[in-house]
Amino acid sequence: MKSVYTSVILLGLFVLGSFLYSCQSSSSEVSFDSSKLPRASQDEVERVIESFILAEDGDIVEIPAGFYNIKTQLILDNKKDVTIRGAGMAETVLSFRELKSGGEGVKLVGQNIKIEDLSIEDAPGDGIKSQHCDGITFRRINVTWTNGDKSKNGTYAIYPVQCKNVMIDECIASHSKDAGIYVGQSENIIVKNSLAFGNVAGIEIENSDNAEVFGNTARDNTGGILVFNLPGLPKAEGRGTKIYDNDIISNNHINFATALNEEPNGNTVTLIPPGSGLILLAAKDVEIFNNRIHDNKTVGIAISNYQITGFPAEAPNWSPFTSNIFIHDNEYKRSLKLPDLSKEFGQLISVYNAHGKGKTQDIIYDGFWDKSLSQDIKTNPMNVCIQEENMADLHFTLFDLWEGEENIKSYKDYSPFECQTNIKSDVSASLNR
Repeated sequence: MKSVYTSVILLGLFVLGSFLYSCQSSSSEVSFDSSKLPRASQDEVERVIESFILAEDGDIVEIPAGFYNIKTQLILDNKKDVTIRGAGMAETVLSFRELKSGGEGVKLVGQNIKIEDLSIEDAPGDGIKSQHCDGITFRRINVTWTNGDKSKNGTYAIYPVQCKNVMIDECIASHSKDAGIYVGQSENIIVKNSLAFGNVAGIEIENSDNAEVFGNTARDNTGGILVFNLPGLPKAEGRGTKIYDNDIISNNHINFATALNEEPNGNTVTLIPPGSGLILLAAKDVEIFNNRIHDNKTVGIAISNYQITGFPAEAPNWSPFTSNIFIHDNEYKRSLKLPDLSKEFGQLISVYNAHGKGKTQDIIYDGFWDKSLSQDIKTNPMNVCIQEENMADLHFTLFDLWEGEENIKSYKDYSPFECQTNIKSDVSASLNR
């Protein structure tokens, strides 16, 4: 489907957008300064590598304080009940700056695996990846790239995929060119008490069932928190995500993701406009409540369907529509900065919203829906429910994009979506990890 956005903005807006893009924030902030740590000897580095290779079921792998320059991947393969423990995020640092082959710095496969109290720096691919794990805990793990926001950084910092019973607690993820904390194609997930900053996407739940994201801070990313269902993945769709009690603040970072035409690494996050607090894309059964959504310059919450990307929107056992959404009791503060014009999605929000050009929006709904259910979006066929305090004071925009970029319409009327719905999520299997 052709993109529904205007491909050419008025000259004045284009010039303004170019100026704003050149002035958008970037982040060189670091979590910890590892340069002052004592350097581990080659023998000490070799002992760490051997501890991964020789680990048996039930082992505790202790990594003492120090800076470890590691030139190979650390892989724990198909083990049970193993704990990997450093001396603290600021004390034990595993650096993969000189790793020349392989992707992730650390890869974990097995059952009931825990990794805690250490930092991972400068992996050429993902920082730490767990795959096909039943029971995986990341606790007090810091993953970063020390050159700041660069498109040559790794894709994901903390990356469980195709896992069950996932716990991410008190972690820090920064400067990834995709998502800092990414959980994909997984089940029974808790992400809590963590910090994501300086990434393209702070925290992302993708094609996953039963996820709760709470007590986190997502700041200074391009987009703060994402819930996506993408086509063509081994797990077709995810359902049952609750996002609550988070600080989603000032996510106005430049988007430094690999361009979509730079395969195989270009992907959907390239489209995210700076200034996006929370984005739903083809999401199902999501509840968003009690969050502080402050100073995101383009939009607080975007309810969007996969058609908005302009990519093919067909796949087996997958729907492009966002449905069964309940947004309530959040706190919004609009930014004093002008909204983004560097991305087409940002152009749509900034130029065609119902409140006037250059106005930050608190909530937008792109207005696509499944017409086999109803011919009128005012019947709320996708069951999108919004119950915010003082809705009349919020900047809410409903778009009508069905007629293409030549005839974009927008409306302030939120009344069709003033409803409540029950969203179920069961993460009990992960609670005691």
